[in-house]
Amino acid sequence: MPRTAAPRETPPVRVNIAEDVFCRLRDMAIQYELKPGERLNEVDLAERLGVSRTPVREALYRLAQEGFLVESGRGYSRRQLDVKETLDLYEARCAIEAECARLAAERASDEALDEIDAFLKSSAGVPADTSASHLVELDEAFHERIARASGNAELMRILINLNHRIRFIRWINMEKIGRDHTQAEHRKILAALRKRDADACVALLRTHITHRTDQIVEAITAGLARIYLQQP
Repeated sequence: MPRTAAPRETPPVRVNIAEDVFCRLRDMAIQYELKPGERLNEVDLAERLGVSRTPVREALYRLAQEGFLVESGRGYSRRQLDVKETLDLYEARCAIEAECARLAAERASDEALDEIDAFLKSSAGVPADTSASHLVELDEAFHERIARASGNAELMRILINLNHRIRFIRWINMEKIGRDHTQAEHRKILAALRKRDADACVALLRTHITHRTDQIVEAITAGLARIYLQQP
């Protein structure tokens, strides 16, 4: 009788260590666990993450390319929380989202708009005590859906990077603004998209996103207190 071959074992899924390290360090940068101006030590970070120095070095280079870090001697430091730079990031976000909205008004399918509508309805039911960080995630998800509906993958890629870089400030703002105000503005934006009114949609988005200098200063001041003094 022929011998039956033993079943092959399924090989274990190979974890992409480099990508995992990058995502973990990016989260640390977003949350300012890496303090503004802090010079980063590859050896210390590798020990902290339980990996070799190579994926840490690669991740730090990528984070510098994406705007989270600046070169410091032969290494990198966490970029400072800066008023002018934060305003620049909001202006960039406003420009990118305005173009996404214009294109979405022209190109988005009815099915894509229905999906955005369904998302807004489901996210409206989050509990009152939902954390600011989760509310910002929901807000980003709404705006990224409009970017996806624009049909331009490069605009969406840029928007995601901008969202990562201003996320900490947006957490601070969301704690002050709250969800109801944001939801109401999202509804108006969606209504303009449904009407295929690109001009109205762009105007609503610009009003929704634009921040004044005093608002940025206030958010950065609160953010620095959160980072260094552990104030709520």
